[in-house]
Amino acid sequence: MFEIELHRLRHDDLIRRAEAERQVREAVRVRRAARRGAAVRGAEPESHTQRRSWFARTA
Repeated sequence: MFEIELHRLRHDDLIRRAEAERQVREAVRVRRAARRGAAVRGAEPESHTQRRSWFARTA
């Protein structure tokens, strides 16, 4: 009887882990799609909005 319960616990744990991994993959997919959509619209990433060209400063 103990072995059956242990098997059920392991099975339930594997199901929970698989669901968590699916959620992570889905979140990554959504983020990548959002980035691709921003690139298509021509929006610059926020990290590069304050960057100035060295050539523009010397002229």
